[in-house]
Amino acid sequence: MSLLPRRLLPVPAHRSRQHARRLLPRWNTLSPARAHVLGVARTLTSATRLLDVLPLLLREDGIETYYTVNPGSAFDAGLDTYLDTLGLGDRLLTWQEALRRPFDLAVACSLHRSMRHLHAPLMVMPHGAGYNRLVTESTGDDAAPVGLSRYELMARGKLVPAAIGVSHEEQLTRLARICPEAVPRAAVIGDRCMDRIRRSLPLRDHYRARLGVSGGRRLVALHSTWSEHSLLGRHPDLPLRLVTALPADEFAVAAVLHPNVWARHSPAGVLEHLGPAMAAGLLVIPPQEGWRATIVASDLVVGDHGSTSLYSAAAERAVLLAATGLDELDPDSPTAEFGRSAVRLDPAGDLLAQLREAAESYDPALLEPVIERQLGAPHRSGELLQRQMYGFLAHRGIAGPSHTPAPEPVPAPEPVEHPPPTTFDVTGTAHPDGAVDLRRHPVVARHHEAARGFYAVAAEETNLRWRQSAEVLARATADAELGPLDWAAQQAERLPGLGVLAAALAEDRCLVRLRNGLLLEAVAERPWGTPRPRLDPLLLGAAVNLWLTSGADPSTLRDGLLIRTGNRHVRVNFDPGP
Repeated sequence: MSLLPRRLLPVPAHRSRQHARRLLPRWNTLSPARAHVLGVARTLTSATRLLDVLPLLLREDGIETYYTVNPGSAFDAGLDTYLDTLGLGDRLLTWQEALRRPFDLAVACSLHRSMRHLHAPLMVMPHGAGYNRLVTESTGDDAAPVGLSRYELMARGKLVPAAIGVSHEEQLTRLARICPEAVPRAAVIGDRCMDRIRRSLPLRDHYRARLGVSGGRRLVALHSTWSEHSLLGRHPDLPLRLVTALPADEFAVAAVLHPNVWARHSPAGVLEHLGPAMAAGLLVIPPQEGWRATIVASDLVVGDHGSTSLYSAAAERAVLLAATGLDELDPDSPTAEFGRSAVRLDPAGDLLAQLREAAESYDPALLEPVIERQLGAPHRSGELLQRQMYGFLAHRGIAGPSHTPAPEPVPAPEPVEHPPPTTFDVTGTAHPDGAVDLRRHPVVARHHEAARGFYAVAAEETNLRWRQSAEVLARATADAELGPLDWAAQQAERLPGLGVLAAALAEDRCLVRLRNGLLLEAVAERPWGTPRPRLDPLLLGAAVNLWLTSGADPSTLRDGLLIRTGNRHVRVNFDPGP
């Protein structure tokens, strides 16, 4: 959706609305709209789904779109602020304003009985992958999922929505059992969100670069919906245990939490809980946007019964469920079948081994039948949605859409900023042929029990205990205040227990100082036809230390090292200089 940034609106929104009512028609630059549509948001999830759908109502066809927040949800914290930042100006109405004004159509992706007071026919649709969750507080029914319950759909014996969008014909079958009066008003509209994910698949490398995932690392996306039955509700320490269990040079982990988690526990509360995992390198995706790009960028998914896990399976990512949510799902829904059919992750087991197994043997065909029962009409959501919505505007002389916009690729992910880990626990093996296989696991204060091998720390590490215990110290800043030679000499004097110091000289080369004072310049080989390799000084220092502690003579470094981390390898040559 193309909207002006908030900074381009110098007049406060409430003043803009008041002033707009006094404007004369002759002051318009663009032709006045012939039809007016209201998008009704109740939670952040429903708001972002509206932003997928409402751009299908084209301004060139004479349609003006407005937005409002239907108040009262337990998860509406921050919703007004979010919509205000979109630069909607006088098209963002208070609920009271929305109730006073007539519209040709109102569209909501989360239904509430209070919406019957709007002066407009109401079209409702899912805000996730179909209708699945049992929430008796919203439905008064322990057998009907949210969105299909009689309590939500009916008021005083009359249907509240004029149209009900479902993502698949299967939902019509359940609707006929729960509220048969509503079936004539229901129609399949596909899933615009999934169509946008499919359209974004060619942007995978771009998204991975924005997440900082390179060098052949696999991206593990950790998805959690909300409630006590979710992944995070059942296993609150899994983000930390996962990111510390996986070798940092082979895996990256990104957390995608349902917006309701953020609304219920506040951004500060969520980030406080995830703080130790973020210190170990966990990437945290904000709730507003980025989760779809993370699906595209990911290789493996550890999830639960939330829609994001199902969308990941539809994108043929390897999905393992750490929680199924079967206790709060309609047992007849495809999502419940998804929970019963998907590969399980044992959170108490060997996480690395389970992910390696999934990466090698996962078969996307396993969940194809479930996906096909949940996400209908692939690639056709645009035309189906337009047909439904434009049908309510015909009385305004709008016969049909001038065209159907292709699904927009989703925005690139912008993870929450956080410093990278600065201390690693290093293990590995040195081979007689000059190859070194190593693993680095991030170390987190108060969550690290015993060293697997030796510690390698970055120059930015402020924990004195880690610095004094380290065998390797590395500096990644090449153009620093103190030159590499002087810095290495200074640190060798301050920390005599160090075996190796490494300082970046350029992207592909580093200065190395050994315990005996020997200085070497390390250069990464660039095979023909490949990009210039990045030589991480911390990884280099760890590899050199592993080689030397295996009993090798320092002089053998002149023959070079082959540093291997998982499937990635780099050949490094060493020059002793003049």
